[in-house]
Order: sequence, then C-alpha cells, then structure tokens
Amino acid sequence: MTPPAERGLVLAFPECREQAAAVARAAGLGCAQITLHRFPDGESLVTLPEPVAPRVFIYRSLDQPNEKLLELLMAAATARDLGAARVGLVAPYLCYMRQDKAFHPGEAVSQRIVGELLAGSFDEVVTVDPHLHRVATLEQAVPVTTAVTVAASDAMARFLEQRLAAPILIGPDQESEQWVAAIARRNALQYGVARKQRLGDSEVRVTLPEVDYAGRNVVLVDDIASTGNTVAATCRALAAHRPASIRVMVTHALFAAGALERMLAAGADEVVSCDSIRHPSNRISLADSLARALRDLR
Repeated sequence: MTPPAERGLVLAFPECREQAAAVARAAGLGCAQITLHRFPDGESLVTLPEPVAPRVFIYRSLDQPNEKLLELLMAAATARDLGAARVGLVAPYLCYMRQDKAFHPGEAVSQRIVGELLAGSFDEVVTVDPHLHRVATLEQAVPVTTAVTVAASDAMARFLEQRLAAPILIGPDQESEQWVAAIARRNALQYGVARKQRLGDSEVRVTLPEVDYAGRNVVLVDDIASTGNTVAATCRALAAHRPASIRVMVTHALFAAGALERMLAAGADEVVSCDSIRHPSNRISLADSLARALRDLR
C-alpha cells in the first residue's frame, strides 16, 4: 500500500496544524508542519520540512491576511524549489473576496489583485463558501487551473440534526438565503429570511419573516459574522416573540472584538462556528468536507 505522504502531502502553517492534520487523515494524505520564525525587524523565515512530495497542498486560512499572504507565497515557491510538481492551496477562509469592484475613484479592486497573486503561485485552490457578490464563480475571482468551493452546509446540517429536533432556520439577510435553504432542504426544516436595513456603520434594522416563533427553537445561519451587529439585531427581534431558544451557526467566525459578547447579550443562547477560522466558538469540523474535495483532486 502506498504510504500517505507519497499520495500527497498537506503542509500546515503552525496556527492551523490541528485542522490540517484532521483533513489529511480523512483524505489519506501525509501531513507535516511549516516552521515560521519572525525576526526582530518583522520579516519572516519560512522553512518547509524535507522531503516534500510531488503533490503538495498548503493549508492556511486567510483571516488576518496581510502578513499571512506573503508567508504563503514564500511557502509555495519553496515547495516547488524542493521538487513539488503540483502545489495546491487549501484556504478554508479566503480573504479579499468582497471588494470586487471600485466603489469610489482610486480604490484597489482587491479581489482581482489577490486572486491573480494566488493564481501565480498555486495550481488549484480549495476554499469554503467564499463571499462572492458580483462574481458568479470562484474561478473568476481566482483564475487557477482548478478552483473548488466546498459548502459548509453539509457539515452544519449534520451538526444540527444531532442537536435539535425540527428547529426553524432563519437567515439574517438576503445574502444568507443560499446557506439557510441548503441546510433546510437536507434536514427538511422550515426556514425564512429576514430583511436588513443598514442605518449606519454599526446600526442595523431587521424585519423578520412572518412565522410563529413562540416556543420554537430558532437557529440563525450566516456565512460570515464580523462585528455581529446584524446577527445581534436579528436576535433582539426574535427575542420579542419568546422562542424556546435562539442559537447562531456561522461558517466563518471573523468575530471582531466584542462580537461574540454582542450576540450573546442580544439574546443568543449559543453561538457556534465551523473551524474554517480558529475561534473558541468552533464546534463544527470541516475536515470530512475538505477531505472529499482533496480526494477528488487527486
């Protein structure tokens, strides 16, 4: 039998070694850790373990991306220097996807710039539910040979069916409908989508769909939470209807300072997230979903 490392190698940056190891095990691949050293002047020394396999996947989630991106590009170039014939990127959270046009004169279109930067270093990219607006496919944003979008809804649906019987699923805004609907279809659940009106940088008004929430378990589902303002406004609106419980499930827990506390204070009984970004709220593993994508690529 071919050893896992010879079938392909997952190279993990230090902060995500546990998640990367789980994906590698599920995919039947080897796993090794990239070593980082930071010099006093802020520069990074990136060291890859030797030998590398001909087939390499570099695993790093790209939240807080500005420092991570340069180290990632150095790792990809070094993998090729050490003999890797194909180098893929596994970035459960993919940065800079929301700025897909210049909204004001002189603005950088970061999606295009970062997408082309990644395409210059990687043969394929695997990510989870990228936040795309006016761009229809991941390939348009990151023009690599193969761009794979993994849906978190399967893992979220499996998690939910083990926890609650027949909850109502609510999306806090129109953008969340695709994820709410996917989980609802899989588990045959009732769902609805709220309407959001943004009143300022941090003030949001939410109008709930007309559903009888009293005494029901309600689960809010969203792909990204950063400030938590939209989810908090939705929780406050729901709390007025006296549901049995309000839970929040988020794919990407970007969670700025105070976001988790804001959602809990607004009435959420529990906030859980997928492990695309490391956070204490992580309860939902994406390892099996990502491993299936890697097996298909081989």
